[in-house]
Amino acid sequence: MRIFGKVRHRPSASWRQATDRAFTLIGDGRYEDAGALLTRAADLEPWLSESWFNLALLHKFRHDWEQARAAGLRAVALLDRESGAPDWWNVGIAATALQDWPLARRAWQAYGLKVPGGGQHSGATTEPSGMELGSAAVRLSPEGEAEVVWGRRLDPARIEVLSIPLPSSGRRWGEVVLHDGVPNGERVTAAGPAYPVFDEIELWAPSPVPTWVVLLEAATEEDRDALEKLASDAGFAAEDWSSSVRLLCRACSESRMESDEGDGEHLDPHDHSEPGHPGPLGHRTAGAGDLWVPERECGLAAPAGLVRGLLDGWVADSPDSREWRDLEEVC
Repeated sequence: MRIFGKVRHRPSASWRQATDRAFTLIGDGRYEDAGALLTRAADLEPWLSESWFNLALLHKFRHDWEQARAAGLRAVALLDRESGAPDWWNVGIAATALQDWPLARRAWQAYGLKVPGGGQHSGATTEPSGMELGSAAVRLSPEGEAEVVWGRRLDPARIEVLSIPLPSSGRRWGEVVLHDGVPNGERVTAAGPAYPVFDEIELWAPSPVPTWVVLLEAATEEDRDALEKLASDAGFAAEDWSSSVRLLCRACSESRMESDEGDGEHLDPHDHSEPGHPGPLGHRTAGAGDLWVPERECGLAAPAGLVRGLLDGWVADSPDSREWRDLEEVC
C-alpha cells in the first residue's frame, strides 16, 4: 500500500495544463484565476507535493500567510527527500511572516540550516537569532520604483535596512523587511566578496525614525564623513546621497553589479544618472581623480527633536568648512 503518495508518479496531462496556465496567469497578476486552476490541480493530484508547493507559492505572492503556511505544510508532508527542498523555505517565509517561531525554526533546520538555541528549554519559541548570515542587499518596492539598499540579515527571511532609503521607496532606516528566498542579482565590492540582492515581499516591522533630506556645504570629504560619524555615534544614521545613489536600468539592477564601495570611477554604460547633479535623481560615483563638490544632498535618519542638534553640532565643530540648509522631512 502506498501511504501519503510517497512513491512518485508522473502528473497527468490535465494537471500539467492547469499548472502551466496558472503560472501564465500569475505572471499577468491574475492571482484569483490562477488560484482556481492550482486548486483544481491539487484536486487532480492531491498526493503530489508540487500541487501544494505551487499553491503555497501563489499564497506567498498574495501575502496570504495563513493559506501559504497550510499549503506549505501539506507540501513538505509529501516530500521524498529529507532536507534542502524549497518547500521548506516557503514554509519558513510564511512562518516568519506570522511570527510562528517554532515552525520557522523547524523549517530552516529541515532545509539544512543551523539555527542556534533551538533546544526544548533554550527559547525555541522566540525568533531565531545568532544565525550570523551577514550583510546583504534588498530591493525595496520591486514592483514599483525599485531601490537596492544594504542591510543586515536577521534570519533567512528578514533583513534590517541599514542604508537610508530614498523617500520614493516608502521605507525608512532601521525597518525590517520580509524578503524572498531566491536572490535576484548580486553586488560586488572592491574587496571582492559578492553579496546577494533579495526582493522585498513586505514590511515586517516599521521604524519610528523619520527620514530627512538636507543640503550640506562640506568643504572636504572629511567634513562629510564627520556628519556620518556624528549621527552613527548618536545611534542613528546620515548618508551622502550625492555619493551613494546610482540609477540603473532594471536589467543591470537584477544582474551582477559593482557596488559603490572602493576606488575608481564607475563607467557603467547602464548607469542612467546625470554626472554633476547631486542628489537622488542624478548621480554617478566620483572617481579618484574627480574634484570634490562641496554641495551635498544628504539623507538623515534621526528623531525630530535631535536632527537639528546633530547638524548644528556638526557645524560647530568646524564652522569655516561646514554649513547646512533646507532641512525637510521626507518619509
